[in-house]
Amino acid sequence: MLEIRSIQKSFGSQTALDRIDLKIQEGEFFSLLGPSGCGKSTLLRILAGLEDATSGEILWKGKRIDQLPARERPFNMVFQKYALFPHLTVSDNIAFGLRLKKVDEREIRERVEEAMALVNLVGFEQRFPETLSGGQQQRVALARALVNRPACVLLDEPLGALDQKLREKMQADLRLLQKRLGLTFIFVTHDQEEAMILSDRVAVMNAGRLEQVSSPRDLFENPQSLFSARFVGGRNEISGVSTKIDIGIQFESSGYQLQGRSICEDLNSKGQGSSVRAFIRPEQVRVMNQASSHETNRLVGEVFQILFRGLRSEVAVRTLDGMIIRSLMDPSQASEFQVGQVVSVEFPISETHLFWAGE
Repeated sequence: MLEIRSIQKSFGSQTALDRIDLKIQEGEFFSLLGPSGCGKSTLLRILAGLEDATSGEILWKGKRIDQLPARERPFNMVFQKYALFPHLTVSDNIAFGLRLKKVDEREIRERVEEAMALVNLVGFEQRFPETLSGGQQQRVALARALVNRPACVLLDEPLGALDQKLREKMQADLRLLQKRLGLTFIFVTHDQEEAMILSDRVAVMNAGRLEQVSSPRDLFENPQSLFSARFVGGRNEISGVSTKIDIGIQFESSGYQLQGRSICEDLNSKGQGSSVRAFIRPEQVRVMNQASSHETNRLVGEVFQILFRGLRSEVAVRTLDGMIIRSLMDPSQASEFQVGQVVSVEFPISETHLFWAGE
């Protein structure tokens, strides 16, 4: 197991990482997710030994490794720009680290062949990086990391330079390879969908702090902070003021009396009159010609936009005060509505997630 204990990193007066505590299991695909500048790549570089933490400890299987140089840690890193040597062939790029360690040439050949087979590059041994596609270069960089037989592979947005179709293919290949090898992968990305697809668990980072650490499904269904709810996007956001705090929380927004639930202790302790933000996923929103009798939150507005998105269509409704609520539904259902039509918008109380919005 990898343990990260109270890691802090400062650059002058700027705090890049603020007391990061994490436990990552062996064989886990763990992603660090967040916007640019949140500290995720800095944390990865500290794990790799390419940066020194200002304070804190890193332990692997119970032993401290933060004081070890990079070459003595059981980790290897794959960079976003791959960092391949243009004057070396594919096989020589992969073998480079082994030759630095003065590994026997016969063993080098065996391990390079093994690594190339793992990433489906057999037959490319004598090619140079400039003759390879982006996906092939990414595979060379991955093989160069795997050839050292690390216990943990650190990946710093390695798919960021690929086009969408190739990126999707490499996501699937990467996940299959990780499961096959049983290695620990720590993956940095700013792409929430990528983190959801690949990961066993995800850590959401913001301004050098951890906002949430959970499974992809729990992150999607139960965001634990205002930032997580906003960053793991695609949600409707409604501003309001709390009017009653009980088992469920009542709030008022633009004259509507609505209800929701909160998993944040800070909101439950604020009391009436607190500014709140409510988040509702579009797939939980129903657009109807008339109100139903179910116990749901309900708004009234008119359809102002209908967008076809392949398997789903998006119907956007604007309330009288200008609030926009978006719903995802089957295209056949969306065809029942027209722009300008007055409709009822409903969403479950249990799926209305509330957060304190600050003073």
